[in-house]
Amino acid sequence: MSTKPANNKKNQDIASPKGMRDIIGDDYYKFQGFFEKAQEVAVYYGFTPIETPVLEHESTFTTAVGVGTDIVDKEMYTLKTKGGDHLAMRPEQTASLVRAYLEHGMSNQPQPVLFYHSGPVFRHDNPQKGRYRQFYQFDVDVLGSEKSIIDALVIKTIYTILEEAGAKNLVVNINSIGDKESRPAYIRELVSYYKKHLNQLPPIDQERLKTNPMRILDSKDEVTKEINQNAPDAISFLSNAGKRHFKEVLECLDEMGIPYQIDKLLVRGLSYYTHTVFEIMETDEEGRTMTIAAGGRYDYLGKELGSKKDLPAMGGSIGIDRIVEQSWFKDLAPRIMKKPKVYFIQVGFDAKLKSLNVIEILRKAHIPVMQALSKDSLSAQLAVAEKAGVPYTIIFGQKEAMENSVIVRNMDTRGQDCIPISELHSYLKQLK
Repeated sequence: MSTKPANNKKNQDIASPKGMRDIIGDDYYKFQGFFEKAQEVAVYYGFTPIETPVLEHESTFTTAVGVGTDIVDKEMYTLKTKGGDHLAMRPEQTASLVRAYLEHGMSNQPQPVLFYHSGPVFRHDNPQKGRYRQFYQFDVDVLGSEKSIIDALVIKTIYTILEEAGAKNLVVNINSIGDKESRPAYIRELVSYYKKHLNQLPPIDQERLKTNPMRILDSKDEVTKEINQNAPDAISFLSNAGKRHFKEVLECLDEMGIPYQIDKLLVRGLSYYTHTVFEIMETDEEGRTMTIAAGGRYDYLGKELGSKKDLPAMGGSIGIDRIVEQSWFKDLAPRIMKKPKVYFIQVGFDAKLKSLNVIEILRKAHIPVMQALSKDSLSAQLAVAEKAGVPYTIIFGQKEAMENSVIVRNMDTRGQDCIPISELHSYLKQLK
């Protein structure tokens, strides 16, 4: 009886899923360097770290982000566990943060609380340059204050991080989309306007008119964009308190010298935003403009997720993937990345046996090394050292193992010294 080979994935090319990729070598250090710089700036402005799970209950996002948004309707990765739980891979970080605030009773702490957090988020979006299905964000958030100065603090922190990363042509697009007092009248006016153009709207925006009319303002359809130019704006419907809040935010930006422009069509793609919304744009050398950070107020999200009263909050996110791919990015070197100063070479059994002890001496002296302990040949190890371009090699052979010494070779001059292991630390410290 003949057996046909199984038609399975073994015969397919192995590759990462579409829109996801490995981050290796210099790219990894770019991400790490950016995170360290962003963390440093955030700490100076008073933010503290938090990390939330990649997986949350699906309802956390459907409640927070909202039905009628692309994220919930099209882009969210969901799964059902063996125990019957419906979970989702986080498509954004704000809902997770508010959930953590409520779960851990942070309302009992002195308010407001300031957090920074970073990590991967997931959206089943159309992959393109700078956009991936697994991408990385750095967020700053302030929970527990309705003051306008908090809006300015978040924008200033993010703006500073971007400047420190190398961005030079930044501008803040900003708008106010109102609060629960002014929003209903605005929505009625918006719906009335779109109904006059109903036959011109594409099917997706006709559906949004029923579920989430403000999302039409964020439409990417060219016909809808044209219609949106004459749509009523939220600022005209702001309550007195809303007008005052927005005016104070703009005054703070003026005081700090942060360039901004009011964009009356700006709503952002999430349902939980209220009052201030913003995007930070960067224009490259070729005149192309790209959104690299965004955020806004979400004063009612806490109540949506179970708080007994409103939780005033403000936050913003930076898209790390887009930044590290830009020509202006400074290639910030992470502190943990130390360029190796020496290449450690061992020859012979006795030397290999004691090699890790020598490397430990170097580690304690904070001298990073490269090594190939799995190799035996001196010439093979020297060839790797040459290719690596390290300034010095340490050669540890049978004779040196018996005498507790090493040979330190200058790879440029080919000069070398025999140094007792006990003096290796001080010898290497004096070398350039």
